Amino acid sequence: MGYQVRDYVVDDEPSWLRCRVLSFLGAALHEKVLVAKPEVSGAELVAVDGDVVVGILDLAVDGELATIEAVAVHPDHQHRGIGGALLSRARARALALGATTLDAWTRDDAPTLRWYRGMGFGESDHHPHVFADHHTSADEPARAVVARPGLRAVKAVLHADLGEEARSRREFARVRVCRRFAIALRGELAGRGDDVDHRAVAQDRHRQR
Repeated sequence: MGYQVRDYVVDDEPSWLRCRVLSFLGAALHEKVLVAKPEVSGAELVAVDGDVVVGILDLAVDGELATIEAVAVHPDHQHRGIGGALLSRARARALALGATTLDAWTRDDAPTLRWYRGMGFGESDHHPHVFADHHTSADEPARAVVARPGLRAVKAVLHADLGEEARSRREFARVRVCRRFAIALRGELAGRGDDVDHRAVAQDRHRQR
């Protein structure tokens, strides 16, 4: 296999941050740079190759809902089934913590969407993210938000109603649709889980949440 899935430990943080940043660089989440690992309430999982973190999955659990807060695979280690292995461990941990549903929110990167669908997740809610940036066009932020006197907006990230997507795309250079994926952990639908995970392992194309 070449890698091991285990719980995150504090000494993993520098390697964890590098894995996350590098996996996000070519994706729709490229601006989400962290300088410290956030804590989560459910599980913190990593895939390691030796001492190097090559995959991450953070899971938050709130009652019966478990949410993937971050999942990423280092670009040099993709297509090895690491994402599927992390997900399998996360599903087991979510079940043990009492969750009945596992969900995730992600932007519209084609490889990411294929991965979630291939893992058996169903797609439900959507809303556009509008990025207004003065580096793209000097007047974008002012068209997106009204700043109070003495302040000038230079960058803004806004959530829009789905009905505003077409208009937002006409007015702003960068608009991405945020999508919710979910899968049942118990009951009739949950039986697909492990089979789907193992089929997808061989063609894991996932790079980030």
